[in-house]
Amino acid sequence: MSIELSDNATHDELLQQAEALLSVTGDAVANAASLSALLFHALEDVNWVGFYFLKGNQLVIGPFQGKPACVLIPVGKGVCGTAADTLQVQRIEDVDAFEGHIACDVESRSEIVVPLVKGGRLLGVLDVDSPCLGRFNVQDPEFIEDVAGWYLQALTGGRVDSARSRALSCPC
Repeated sequence: MSIELSDNATHDELLQQAEALLSVTGDAVANAASLSALLFHALEDVNWVGFYFLKGNQLVIGPFQGKPACVLIPVGKGVCGTAADTLQVQRIEDVDAFEGHIACDVESRSEIVVPLVKGGRLLGVLDVDSPCLGRFNVQDPEFIEDVAGWYLQALTGGRVDSARSRALSCPC
């Protein structure tokens, strides 16, 4: 059973799971893959969760869950490119009303995109799409920012290391 993103108790549980997954390695691709899968399978009413990484002046698709999506997105274009350009979280209630929206999955109706910024440098974005109009409330971006923050912290020293993450991490 999926869990609604807007449930605060669920936020804590998912953040604990994310922390545990990220404690295994500091590898950007492995951690993006793990977080994409975690969010995609735990959140209700989402049809795409994934990462785009900055390469030059465009975003290149990284690990994701969902239908095949746009491989390249120019910075400044669409919701992801706008988040990358402005370094601001984008919470879009109706993607069809967003000027310049790029329809990678025509079923997507609402979207949250969080820029991944480390040391003042844009690394990419974390994108969560829903087939439901107005799916994301005003608190949801904060949760996605928390997940992105754990991801970025794991890149710093190679691991998210706390007693809680050690207790939850797999023994492999």
